[in-house]
Order: sequence, then C-alpha cells, then structure tokens
Amino acid sequence: KLFTMKMLLMLIALLSAVLLASSAPPTCYSRVLALSKEITESFRDLQTSRDMDPCVETLPRLYLDIHNYCVLAKLRDFVAYPRCDRLLQVSALKEKARSLYTIMISYCRRDLVFLTDDCNALENPVLFPAAPS
Repeated sequence: KLFTMKMLLMLIALLSAVLLASSAPPTCYSRVLALSKEITESFRDLQTSRDMDPCVETLPRLYLDIHNYCVLAKLRDFVAYPRCDRLLQVSALKEKARSLYTIMISYCRRDLVFLTDDCNALENPVLFPAAPS
C-alpha cells in the first residue's frame, strides 16, 4: 500500500510539472513571431479570396520578417495606407499590424534582434508553401 501511495504521488508530481511547463507565458519574441505569421497569412488569404475587392490589389505587400529591421517601416506604411478602410477585413488587418508595431517598439524593444535590414527582401520574399493541415 505504501508503494502504491508513493507511485501515485510521483505521478501527480510529474503531471503537475508537465502542466506547469506547458502553461508558461509566451515570451515577447514568441508573441511577435506568432502575430507576424498570423498577419502574413491573413493578408495572403485576403489576396487569394474569391470575392476580393479591387482595392485589395492596391494594398502594399505585407510579408513580415521580424528579423529584418525594415519590417518596422513596412508595418507603418501598411497601417497608414489610406485606401480600403471600408473593408472590415482590411481594417482588422491594419489593427493587427498596428498592434504588432506597438509590441515591437514598446514592449519587446530590448528583446528583439534584427539580423538584416534588407528592405527588398520584404518586397520580394521567398515564400515556402504552407504546411498541410
């Protein structure tokens, strides 16, 4: 009976450790990375939508690489773009881009490392196909 009790306590301790490890809060970097991917995918979905509004074609390209210093200018340009605000999807995308910019310049300023400042890479990115779901 004592052996069973020890095994049960060890199992509870192990499960508790696993739960604590998986519930760790996201880092600034992981939040910025996830949000940039979400924005890039939403923009791609918007452009490939069957019922795409013609003004979407005029939007600045929105490929985001948070390791490229030029991403800050790219976000500013996208948010400030004066057209397509009447479309809810574009307005929501601009709001996400504004949030990402704010997070990057305010909250994560010291945590981010830019590996390049190649603005052309954000205009003509090498895109890999999406992973199958």
